[in-house]
Amino acid sequence: MPVWAKVFLLLGCVGMLFAVAMGAFGAHALKKMLAPDLMAVYETAVHYHVYHALGLLAVGLLTWRLPESIALRGSGLLMTGGLLLFSGSLYALALSGIRWLGAITPIGGVAFLAAWLLLAIAIVRAN
Repeated sequence: MPVWAKVFLLLGCVGMLFAVAMGAFGAHALKKMLAPDLMAVYETAVHYHVYHALGLLAVGLLTWRLPESIALRGSGLLMTGGLLLFSGSLYALALSGIRWLGAITPIGGVAFLAAWLLLAIAIVRAN
């Protein structure tokens, strides 16, 4: 198995592990503690966390099957960065209530968009 395939598959697995843990933590420990608006922020973080951890699994599988590609590797790296910046900033905002953390979220969103674009490019360019 190519090294980058293993890296993205492991990141996807760890990402899903933490997504499930964060979702359960929110549903059981935070539901009664957070204000409804902050709970909605937390739930958005969990949703995007799940989607993009699954995306990392897809990138890992494609990295395993497709020829070496800068676009494919870039997609995985941007997806990882986006996950940390987007979901991470929303988790931090929801748990701390510090609103300026929301200013980081769009950077993660742009990383997600670029990751999906690069993934599409890698697929189109594959033989």
